[in-house]
Amino acid sequence: MMRILLFLATNMAVLFVFNIILTLTGVHSQDALNLLIIASLFGFVGSFISLMMSKTIALRSVGGEVITNPTNETERWLLQTIKALAEKENLPMPEVAIYYADEMNAFATGASKKSSLVAVSSGLLNNMTRDEVEAVLAHEMSHINNGDMVTMALLQGVLNTFVIFISRLLAKIIAASRSDDENSSINHGIYFLVSMVLEVVFCVLANIIAMWFSRYREYRADAGAARLVGKQKMINALKRLNAINDPQDMQGGLAAFGIDGKRGSVMDLFLSHPPITKRIEALEKSNTISV
Repeated sequence: MMRILLFLATNMAVLFVFNIILTLTGVHSQDALNLLIIASLFGFVGSFISLMMSKTIALRSVGGEVITNPTNETERWLLQTIKALAEKENLPMPEVAIYYADEMNAFATGASKKSSLVAVSSGLLNNMTRDEVEAVLAHEMSHINNGDMVTMALLQGVLNTFVIFISRLLAKIIAASRSDDENSSINHGIYFLVSMVLEVVFCVLANIIAMWFSRYREYRADAGAARLVGKQKMINALKRLNAINDPQDMQGGLAAFGIDGKRGSVMDLFLSHPPITKRIEALEKSNTISV
């Protein structure tokens, strides 16, 4: 979940800055077509700035250290395993990082397949068998191979566009209905406040769609890992996470791989990962042939 939360948070911060720019430049006075064009521009720029910064922000947020020269056997094994998976998928070798945390976690991020990163927590390396770690790594490599971060950026760009466009269009209608003078300070004040409130509301609704896609891509990454290293290894890795990690005990939003989603039905809409039990069921029902 960490990489998704960081991506969305950066994206929303950029949108907030653009929202101020739009207001100061008087975009609310433009016609609907011009507003849609500008909303598209700002919406996709915000999303792709988030994508381009994702690797740097993710590394800094967890204090990850990129392995350039392995200093021990674990680091050598980690690099060799990821290299083998990359070759199997005909992917460029990603950067590999370890960060020190007790939680069992791993994530992949980056702006493209040629500029990707796989980061693994020390807790995952210390608490899983190597077959299970290999399955987790295969899951993350599948995210890279599927181009999930780029697809998320494109989806977020579309969502951003509609958030900006619809919120400002409705704000203009509401503000105009409250004042006969389009240039009055009251009109501008109402427009600004209403557009900000509507953007927050529509951002929440947009995130529900983004999280739905995030859950969908987790099933695809699980299937990709099963194809790469064998279905049973992936199932065993998920079972290990389910047995060791109680999601309610995980710190913040860093339960990227192990989140189980044991929450209420409404909050399930905002989960970036499906419950582990459902992921296991999906794998058990799949026709993937074990390696």
